[in-house]
Amino acid sequence: MEDYEALLKKAQEELPENVAGGERFTIEKIKGHLEGKKTVLVNLHAIAKTLGRDVQHLLKYLLKELATPGKVVRDRVLLGTKVSATKINKKIKKYASEFVFCSECNKPDTELSEEKEITYLKCLACGVKKPVKSLR
Repeated sequence: MEDYEALLKKAQEELPENVAGGERFTIEKIKGHLEGKKTVLVNLHAIAKTLGRDVQHLLKYLLKELATPGKVVRDRVLLGTKVSATKINKKIKKYASEFVFCSECNKPDTELSEEKEITYLKCLACGVKKPVKSLR
């Protein structure tokens, strides 16, 4: 029995930290800075990748929600006005709840698909398919 306990302790010590506790899916906080009257976001691409969504889709949502012009320039995103990181993070969370997390099982294992001009959120975990608002 002691061998089992020793092996179990060894296995637990060798586990990576992110497996040992917490959620498996965390959304990174936005990183950026102000340049004059503009806001520069440097990690929106990484956040979009984590969410499993196209950066253009996420950006279009943010621009509508923040009521600001903006564009992608190489690997950065420029917003036409000063916007606080707190406000952007809240909008990204709202985006995730609308376009990433399943309304039934609350898992992030989803994909967006378009059929007859209607955008659907399909859950790959439980199979639910529901329409979501279009970002036209």
